[in-house]
Amino acid sequence: MPLVFANAFCKLRIMWKCSLIGAALVTAALAQSPPSSVDFANLREDVRGLSQRVGELALKVEQLERENSDLRQRNTALNQSYATVSQLDAAIRDLNHTLKGAVDDAQKETLKLVGAQMEKLGNATNAALDSLAKTQATRPAAPTTFAENFSKEGVSYTVQKGDNLALIAKKTGAKQQDIINANKLSDPSRIVVGQTLFIPGGK
Repeated sequence: MPLVFANAFCKLRIMWKCSLIGAALVTAALAQSPPSSVDFANLREDVRGLSQRVGELALKVEQLERENSDLRQRNTALNQSYATVSQLDAAIRDLNHTLKGAVDDAQKETLKLVGAQMEKLGNATNAALDSLAKTQATRPAAPTTFAENFSKEGVSYTVQKGDNLALIAKKTGAKQQDIINANKLSDPSRIVVGQTLFIPGGK
């Protein structure tokens, strides 16, 4: 029982006992000296008032006891509805464990997907290299000897960006084969920017 209700309950009990004692004293007084009719009526009225007061106090005590019981029940319900600190800690640990497991699974799945993509890319690269090697193998070998039947007079030409042998021959009015022979180009497709070529009969 809370302290405030315990104190109120004790006060009511004291008042009730005092009322009973007062009634007993009145009764004793009446028994020792014969009262007059007025005194008797007054005393009887006092006794009736005391009895009524005692009844009211008894009702108040019952009401306080009911309220105290309701408060105890509410306090019990509140204690049951709130989680303890240890329960919260356990819930947080479980949540962290679950999150860590989810992150680990996601990382494993990501690594698996990346591995599959890298393997696919590697296979495609290998296939492209194989195709290129086959193309080079079937390509006719460049001539290792060059004819000397080109004009020994001509001009120098510096390869520009976007140039190829056909375009250079067109620009200078020379023959592609003469340019190949004069510059001993074993692979005419591999001229580079900045390279200087002799153009037989070129202008």
